[in-house]
Amino acid sequence: MFGIIVGTHGQFAPGIVQSCEMIFGKRDKLKAVTLMPGEGPDDVIAKYQKAIEELGNPDRVLFFNDLMGGSPYNAACRLVAENKNYAIVAGVNLPGLIAMSAAQDMDDGTATIDELAMQAYEACKDGVAISSYESLNAESDEDEL
Repeated sequence: MFGIIVGTHGQFAPGIVQSCEMIFGKRDKLKAVTLMPGEGPDDVIAKYQKAIEELGNPDRVLFFNDLMGGSPYNAACRLVAENKNYAIVAGVNLPGLIAMSAAQDMDDGTATIDELAMQAYEACKDGVAISSYESLNAESDEDEL
């Protein structure tokens, strides 16, 4: 099974992991890593390496980061540049994390990290929606049934 590490600024990572676990229960291959005030990229790299060890050194690791170009992302880039079985998806959201937690349960080891990253990207993108007064109050064909 591939591992997932959510790396973010502040307490966002533990919060979104907790939300995911409210839906799926405790996840053995999911870890949260935080960048806290006063820390830098080297601190995050050390936390990522510890998380990878705690995950049991999975054969593939998917990093979810909050912001492309931020320190958690840049630290993950340094690890991904050294391991072809690691990948990053920036812009983590709960729908994407839920989808990839489900994918972990179904993983037979044949999906490449690039395929997993694309699946995560699509799930995050598809999890974004806009609702407005007009859209919520628009008449539809279903209303007539």
